[in-house]
Amino acid sequence: MIASFLPGFALSLTLILAIGAQNAFVLRQGLRREHVFWCCLTCAVSDALLIAAGVAGFGALAQAVPWFEPLMRYGGAAFLIWYGARNAMSALRGGNVLEAGGPSVGSLRRTILTLLALTWLNPHVYLDTVVLLGSISAQYPDRLAFGVGAVLGSFTFFFSLGYGARLLTPYFARPTSWQILDGVIALTMWAIALKLLLM
Repeated sequence: MIASFLPGFALSLTLILAIGAQNAFVLRQGLRREHVFWCCLTCAVSDALLIAAGVAGFGALAQAVPWFEPLMRYGGAAFLIWYGARNAMSALRGGNVLEAGGPSVGSLRRTILTLLALTWLNPHVYLDTVVLLGSISAQYPDRLAFGVGAVLGSFTFFFSLGYGARLLTPYFARPTSWQILDGVIALTMWAIALKLLLM
């Protein structure tokens, strides 16, 4: 069981470690201390569902439904371009500072809907979880243990990112830090969108 669990855990962490649209959003919410638990839980549960689908053998969905992949790719790119533009405008306006006791910027509903869009409209999420983890799990004797390890890796990562972000709080007490973060997030979103369009 451990021989399947540990590779699943390690591979899951490796795949989601790179900064992407979803991770950047969770980091931002963690810095603002807004809806952190629900953001982390939404990401981890979404990953768990996708990993379970992959391990259960549903990685052939893109082949069975030819229009699924282009729909997800172009829809995801359009959303990332729009979301990147919002962050770019925020970076240009500036003026944000981290106020731990300040008012909430976004409602829980709006935050979760944005996060769900960043997660489920990103074709790379399907490639990493359903296709890649699903196909690799077939190489291990205990696919269930591999899947459990991958899911636990996802939970560990997102809750560490969301709650660990507060360690950066002193750096984000300055407006310039927020402008840089918003700029990096915007560029990240646009880079991912461009990659999707050029696939």
